[in-house]
Amino acid sequence: MPRVNTVLGPIPTEELGLVAVHEHIGYGMPGSELDTRWWKSPEERYDETVPKLRQFHEYGGGTFVDATGICNGRDVNYYQSLSEKTGVHIVASTGFVGGDTALPFFARASVDYLAAHFIHEITVGIGTTGGRAGIIKVGVSRGGRMTDLDKRIYRAAAKAALATGVPVLTHLAIDAENAIAIFTEEGLPLDRVLFGHVDDGVNADKTRDTWIADQGGRIGFDTFGYETELPDPPFWARPRRQRLEHFLRFIGEGRLHQVLASADANCSPLGWPGVKGHTVNYIFEDLIPDLRAAGLDEAAITTIFMDNPASFLSITN
Repeated sequence: MPRVNTVLGPIPTEELGLVAVHEHIGYGMPGSELDTRWWKSPEERYDETVPKLRQFHEYGGGTFVDATGICNGRDVNYYQSLSEKTGVHIVASTGFVGGDTALPFFARASVDYLAAHFIHEITVGIGTTGGRAGIIKVGVSRGGRMTDLDKRIYRAAAKAALATGVPVLTHLAIDAENAIAIFTEEGLPLDRVLFGHVDDGVNADKTRDTWIADQGGRIGFDTFGYETELPDPPFWARPRRQRLEHFLRFIGEGRLHQVLASADANCSPLGWPGVKGHTVNYIFEDLIPDLRAAGLDEAAITTIFMDNPASFLSITN
């Protein structure tokens, strides 16, 4: 039976429900937790996060994929408590958002060491929590081209994905040629990779999403809600209509079964404020209504938010 690792244990894919495939419980750059601006008590974090997850569940959300890598505020004990309190399945990540977020201990590690670490977190558990990672996060460091460390992480991720059957999620889809070359050299089928953030307002013209899809990769439109119309838009914002039209155009090219969508919201900011008021529930409150208004039928919406994530997240071994 196809299954997915959640922080409370493996579940059958048919129990996933609607999936938010690229979100964050609490994300920050390494060291941000030591800055007084971001100090929060456990009670404050719960007060920010629990209502958002409960609303997600009430709207019909089933699974929240936390794309927070090692060194970025990942806290599996906390995720387990949140899942128990809200009824939302939470999938945790191993891996790194990018080489520039890996602390020196990991930055000096070999490919084999990194792969073994990822495999341990997927098959045994993260720390002493018993919660197993259900996805491997990788990404290109700031600058737009893979560093040597990025390449080691991507190669280790491919090895771990092949060994465990867990898929890979990328932060950004830039420098895709190098990424695809590494995955191909390691023998990882590209339908086991979700190339993320093809729609962000900084890199949308650099991701070559159609080319990636032609190679067999899955495509993540997962920064919905970061809009230039906001009072204080982030630098990666994009006009709401433009992002939606990009998404619909891509689907219209016959690629419905390759796309996944999400909001990349941060439940309780830790060193990364995100956008005030932006939550995972943008999916229900804005995105799905926009898709319906644009003429997308319910079968297509089910494919994007349920069928495609279930196929992607399923452990293949």
